[in-house]
Amino acid sequence: MTRKYFGTDGIRGYVGQAPITPDFFMHLGWAVGRVLASADANGRPGRVLIGKDTRISGYMFESALEAGLISAGVDVGLLGPMPTPAIAYLTRTFQARAGIVISASHNPYMDNGIKLFGADGTKLSDELELAIEAQLDAPMTIASQLGKATRVADAAGRYIEFCKGTLPWGFSLEGLHLVLDCANGATYKVAPLVFEELGAKITVIANEPDGQNINLNCGSTKPKFLQQRVLETGADLGIAFDGDGDRVVFVDHSGEVVDGDELLYIIAAYQHKHVGGCTGVVGTLMSNFGFELALKDLGIPLVRAKVGDRYVIEAMKDRDWKLGGENSGHIVCSDVTTTGDGIIAALQVLRAIQTEQKSLRHAKQGMPKMPQVMINVPMGKRQNLDENPIVLAAVAAAEAKLDGKGRVLLRPSGTEPVVRVMVEGQHHRLVEELAKLLAQKVAEALT
Repeated sequence: MTRKYFGTDGIRGYVGQAPITPDFFMHLGWAVGRVLASADANGRPGRVLIGKDTRISGYMFESALEAGLISAGVDVGLLGPMPTPAIAYLTRTFQARAGIVISASHNPYMDNGIKLFGADGTKLSDELELAIEAQLDAPMTIASQLGKATRVADAAGRYIEFCKGTLPWGFSLEGLHLVLDCANGATYKVAPLVFEELGAKITVIANEPDGQNINLNCGSTKPKFLQQRVLETGADLGIAFDGDGDRVVFVDHSGEVVDGDELLYIIAAYQHKHVGGCTGVVGTLMSNFGFELALKDLGIPLVRAKVGDRYVIEAMKDRDWKLGGENSGHIVCSDVTTTGDGIIAALQVLRAIQTEQKSLRHAKQGMPKMPQVMINVPMGKRQNLDENPIVLAAVAAAEAKLDGKGRVLLRPSGTEPVVRVMVEGQHHRLVEELAKLLAQKVAEALT
């Protein structure tokens, strides 16, 4: 069945344009309550947790979801601004029926949306999302016994202790100077406390959200300011989260960005050497070919899933592997948590370099990256590019020039109205030239 509202990562769009409206969110809360949190055999209402990032519209949508859930007879726990992975964790620990995150992740403040977690702290299955969509077609009714709403006062403290508890007893960051970029988003309170309580000296930037500056020239997608601050302060490294805290990228002491592929390599290499081995890693279609070669040198297999952390997690479960992620910085360490978590991934990287007494720059040297160029082409109209003869010919020509020493990938985004055109190969000039030519052909096909 085709999904009407849910994309690869929940529901997302521009605030005020359907479906990102208060009336839809109220109906959505009611539908979630009906599908996931009906009363148990003893008549006790289910409980759903609601968290959010720092967007100004989050307060409006929080109230709308709360009203919908209560009207369905569901109790609500309000967490306030918290990272997305914190809501996943707290959903499990509170034994809630579901967790709802109000966020548009790395998008600008004018966008918003929701992500849903089940009782086990993982993203909902396609079947449950379809069941919720089916319920949305029904008119809202008011339960005979309304739910109640309460604020969860100690949510941040619980999550901070959980993060620190994923490291061995006695582990310390003493002697490290870190610059943290909190993207003016959901990590702005908890991330500095986690790293400071572990002994690091920290400098914090982008930790003063005003409802409109989330992801604005900061965070994991725009680390330029972080690079500058690392160099200015002489810090050992910098860490940048995205607006809802499920992505992370690093900056080394020389100001160079270290992306998700390189961070995954550092964790995998550490596990291979120190933690009983790494059985395998799940990447995505966008994972750098150099990452695959570096893992192969260690004897660690790589499997590529579709882009999106839900697909990465599914592939990890299928193989019982414990590590996976995306080059964007979504990293899943399922031996300690259930979903992508920027803070926990950062701690795993720091554990690796502290244990081996290496700098971040030294630790990533085992993974030379192949030049990779990606161009986002606006999607004026949606069509199947696999059937377009002009695009197919352009792809074949690009692959011929790469001569088996690179990759071409065309992928419609699941979160934005664009087609991502990616070319990867040994020589940057050729890769850039081919990406531009191919993007031009795709743009012509989409207009």
